[in-house]
Amino acid sequence: MAGQSVVLRLQVRRFFCDTNDCAVRTFAEQVDDLTAKHARRTSSCRTALEHIGLALAGRAASRLASLLGFVAGRNTLLRLVHALPDPEIGTVAVLGVDDFAIRRGRKYATVVIDAVTHRRLDVLPDRKAATLSAWLREHPGIEVVCRDGSAAYAEAIRQAVPKAVQSSDRWHLWHGLTAAVEKTVIAHSASWNTIPRAPDSALDARTRDRHAAVHALLAQGVGLLECARRLGWALNTIKRYARAHKAEQLLRPPRYGACLVDAHRDLVRQRLGENVPVTRILAEIRQQGYTGSANLLVRYINQGRADPQRATPSPRRLVSWIMSKPANLPDHTRRHLDDLTTSCPEMTTLATRVREFADLLTQHRGQDLADWITATRLDALPGFDSYLNGLEKDWDATVAGLTLPYSNGPTEGVNTKIKLLKRQTYGKASFALLRKRILLT
Repeated sequence: MAGQSVVLRLQVRRFFCDTNDCAVRTFAEQVDDLTAKHARRTSSCRTALEHIGLALAGRAASRLASLLGFVAGRNTLLRLVHALPDPEIGTVAVLGVDDFAIRRGRKYATVVIDAVTHRRLDVLPDRKAATLSAWLREHPGIEVVCRDGSAAYAEAIRQAVPKAVQSSDRWHLWHGLTAAVEKTVIAHSASWNTIPRAPDSALDARTRDRHAAVHALLAQGVGLLECARRLGWALNTIKRYARAHKAEQLLRPPRYGACLVDAHRDLVRQRLGENVPVTRILAEIRQQGYTGSANLLVRYINQGRADPQRATPSPRRLVSWIMSKPANLPDHTRRHLDDLTTSCPEMTTLATRVREFADLLTQHRGQDLADWITATRLDALPGFDSYLNGLEKDWDATVAGLTLPYSNGPTEGVNTKIKLLKRQTYGKASFALLRKRILLT
């Protein structure tokens, strides 16, 4: 009370049982919502310590409890957490199943949630098909299971609940498409990478000099760490320059904010191509509603923002532009993307196929997937064969993932929270404690 430790002294009645064969001959009176049998804490105090133990676990929880006026050691708090009952599972129609790393690359576990209410149901000690299959048999009533592309989970669901609908996660479908798009972009880099560039700026010149300096040291057999020491740069910077075989891979287009000239860019670009003086261009765009100054127009032209020449993006950046919703891209980026994709027929086809798949994904049109796969196979885009084969191999789950409103997104969100719980214990806690915190936090 008010940050002070309080001891309650109660005077209660003690009852006796006259039956000779009774196991308990005497017992004390209990006060509702205050005391419990054999307890040395009030119910509210125990509840507070349970919440502290679930939130922090161990020494950190003990330190916080002492600051709040509770006297409880780390082992006591852990015992309270382990004594908490697991949540009731009940009958669940739609499940979300995903794995998470207990020790990355070595040991994994499985988390099972209710895909509709996002309630955590159970945590399994591994990601084997037999373990999940046994759990599914113990909980009847399952109609839909949302999962990733794991073959072990697919087999477990097929064995335990063959009548349940398996639904592939839409994020993994989109992620697999991204990998296929990147292969196609790299394969056709010779086509879209030939757009003329503007003269090197001061930043471009510095990038070229740094790239040359790093690769000159690497050619002499100098290690990355020694390169960082000699040049006085961060090790991550050295790695970034070392990974790039050419300096052009590191050159990035400048980023500009919105400007009053943007609305008249096409006219400015056309008049500059006709060698029209800037003063005349200014008069024409003012007739169209331009309210900016002449200095702003001159600076816009000097920066090259009206020119078609731009720094060619890296393949990964171009993939991110293609995979983004066009409305979410800035105007100059969208125009740059259009110029890059129209410079190569295969890139134009690629952008079209990506937007068509995005429509299937967002509009839940899984019934049109077969037509999309047929059209994409006829395009013969590099890197798409393995992706399309994977979709056909897991056909029923893929169509369900593109049709049903359920997804594995809530399970991925639980995985993100599990990472925080793991970091709090620094790998020193047992699986039993981690499981309790996942289910009850």
